[in-house]
Amino acid sequence: MSDTPADTPQPAATTAGAMLRQARQAQGMHIAMLAAATKVPQRKLEALEADRLDELPDATFTRALAQTVCRTLKIDPAPVLALLPQPAGHRLEQVAEGINAPFRERPGMAPSADWSALGSPTVWAPLLILLLAAGVYFMPKGMLSLPGAKPAAAPASAAAGTTTTALPTAAPAAEPAASVVIETVHSAPALPDAGASAPPSEAAGVLQVRVSAESWVEVLDARGATLLSRLLQPGEAVGIDGTAPFKLTVGNAAATQVNFRGQPVTLTGVSRDNVARMELK
Repeated sequence: MSDTPADTPQPAATTAGAMLRQARQAQGMHIAMLAAATKVPQRKLEALEADRLDELPDATFTRALAQTVCRTLKIDPAPVLALLPQPAGHRLEQVAEGINAPFRERPGMAPSADWSALGSPTVWAPLLILLLAAGVYFMPKGMLSLPGAKPAAAPASAAAGTTTTALPTAAPAAEPAASVVIETVHSAPALPDAGASAPPSEAAGVLQVRVSAESWVEVLDARGATLLSRLLQPGEAVGIDGTAPFKLTVGNAAATQVNFRGQPVTLTGVSRDNVARMELK
């Protein structure tokens, strides 16, 4: 499709742009088709055909573009190039980026190396910061101590073998005097063998429980009131007073010793999966 009617008389071409436009129109080719064929932006072709050479980067680019259009239209480029300005001190072969390169500034003298830029704060300031950071990183730790500063005192540790008394947990609603739980919690020496007859602890109470490992212990009195229901810690001993019979549940029978009315209670015969349940009368 042509962008100018075929029967419109065309004036004689007097410029390179006019010659290219007439050649294109004579072949019935729209300028958009020419842009697609040459892979050149249409606005550059329009500037060339309208002789708006100042919109193109330079004379070398302009002549290379004209040659490409002539080659696409299959016409002699010599008459067109003769009407275009010659590049000042440049040859056509020096356009390495081709006619598809974006617009760029006109070529000038190559800038010479300027070592004075190293004196700019934007250059040496970051380098100085890096050097200072490296110096602090590799500096011996003792040099960073402030004059007169004293090392922090180590926390005082508890004397070995000291007996500690843990605060009891909050008790439920007050029970009658007969159901009061008396607990004695302390660090106790190692437990004797399971078959030994020695009392498990010095905790006071008609029922005494002592554990060598974590064990859940629950004790209910004759009325079903809960006297004890919690996890005992290793080495902990508990004495319980209340109204018998007691219902006792031990979650870790292998690590728990029980005394009732001064006599040891065997848990192995009543335990299942290491959980013992019994009634003490």
